[in-house]
Amino acid sequence: MKVILKEDITNLGYKDDVVEVKNGYGRNYLIPQGKAVIATESALKVLAENQRQRAHKIAQLKADAEAAAAVLNGVEKIVIAAKAGANNTIYGSVGALQISEALEKLGHNVDRKLIVVKDAVKTLGNYTCTVRLHKEVSVELPFEVVAEAVEA
Repeated sequence: MKVILKEDITNLGYKDDVVEVKNGYGRNYLIPQGKAVIATESALKVLAENQRQRAHKIAQLKADAEAAAAVLNGVEKIVIAAKAGANNTIYGSVGALQISEALEKLGHNVDRKLIVVKDAVKTLGNYTCTVRLHKEVSVELPFEVVAEAVEA
């Protein structure tokens, strides 16, 4: 079944995309949760008109995202301190929240929902994360997880 997404859904699509999903997923999850509507002929016409009217605003959002991406490309490496055990394993894991906080300390305000970390970071070392600023603009940022200094 074809549906029109009302919001960004990870691994499926972005707001106002027309996507093909299985009937059960659409009828039992997306539509009742208000995350999508059935892509009828009239709904597609309304979508096209709305996109035409918002074209200027969308172009501005993309330009803002590209400007933010240029600023974030200037970040060489993010260093995150975490409590570590004996064999370089950290207690808990490092996720989008910690990366967002580290970026905020560097003066970049990035929402944690925009940050994607591929695998769970549970050991010390160098990793990369993706910051998805716009559906066409994303930035790869390197970050390093180091052992937190122990106060004696």
